[in-house]
Amino acid sequence: MAKIRFGLLGAGLIAPFHAKAILAAPDAELAGFTSRTEAKAAKLAQDFNCKSWPTLEAMLADPAVDAIDIMTPHHLHHEAAIAAAGAGKHVLVEKPPAMTLADVDAMINAARENNVRIAIVLNFRTKAPVLAIRNALAEGRFGRIHQIDAIMKWWRTNEYYLGDAWRQHKEWGAGATIQQGFHFIDLMHYLGGRIVQVEARMGNLAHPQIPVDDTVRSFVEFESGAVGTFLGSTALWPGQDFRIEISGENGTAVMSGEKMAVWKFRDERPGDEAIRNIGLGDFQNGASGPADMGFLGHQRIIEDFTRAIIENKEPLAPAPSARHTLEVCLAMYKSAKTGAPVKLPLLDEKVLF
Repeated sequence: MAKIRFGLLGAGLIAPFHAKAILAAPDAELAGFTSRTEAKAAKLAQDFNCKSWPTLEAMLADPAVDAIDIMTPHHLHHEAAIAAAGAGKHVLVEKPPAMTLADVDAMINAARENNVRIAIVLNFRTKAPVLAIRNALAEGRFGRIHQIDAIMKWWRTNEYYLGDAWRQHKEWGAGATIQQGFHFIDLMHYLGGRIVQVEARMGNLAHPQIPVDDTVRSFVEFESGAVGTFLGSTALWPGQDFRIEISGENGTAVMSGEKMAVWKFRDERPGDEAIRNIGLGDFQNGASGPADMGFLGHQRIIEDFTRAIIENKEPLAPAPSARHTLEVCLAMYKSAKTGAPVKLPLLDEKVLF
């Protein structure tokens, strides 16, 4: 079986993680890099013993590339994704998929019209505790879900925000809500279903010279009737593992980083003790710094995406699913700006930031 050959667009902090993930995935091959800064792409190509292209157009014209992995600043994702789909390349995009719902829709339509796959790098969906919770939900073990909470108490330095111009602009995708919190807001709806209302407050506690939100507090209502909260921050030194807590009438599960911290059900089953032992060991989840993580989650996403291409099936994190996560994030910004709850679907994307 031929491997799926990936061209990587972007040469920033996350690029080496993606490259290592591709090299570790059995059905993937690293073709090379391109970037707006040609020298950075050339340096990565040298480090990983692969090719570099001077422009995205040159990469897209190369028949040795089957799929494009987009890691540019968030507000630039959609243009590259549409161009890649138009060139007949499959498209994998770092989260968030784009910065407006209209742009995500254009990306989805371009992929559909050109018969290529498009997926988003939502690697937290691949974590073992998430898979266990999803299985229990499918089996009905929780019963009616009452509450789902996500807590992200992380830390980022001023230097982190000042290191790249785009990290200082909310409208470009910077800030705790959409830049880091996207993963955990995504897990809330991935586990709990569609979200129909949010009420949010945002602030800047520890980075006053950076005009972005470094803290968000939000109340969430689900279509099922469940409620939840999202607390996200990059202002809480030294940073802690994130937590996802889900409680139903018959059970509660709490994941802390890679670990299953709580797993209790009215109907104890033989496999429950093994699930309670998930994640015992030393893992890094980016709580204290953007490079404090491994690439296993990215590898799982790459492996899933290559299987989706080869087997012509839906990937684990298709763009329409990530669209709803973006919609929730944008509704949080709108609520914080207007001081009022926001119902979904979000019909007006104006005056969000």
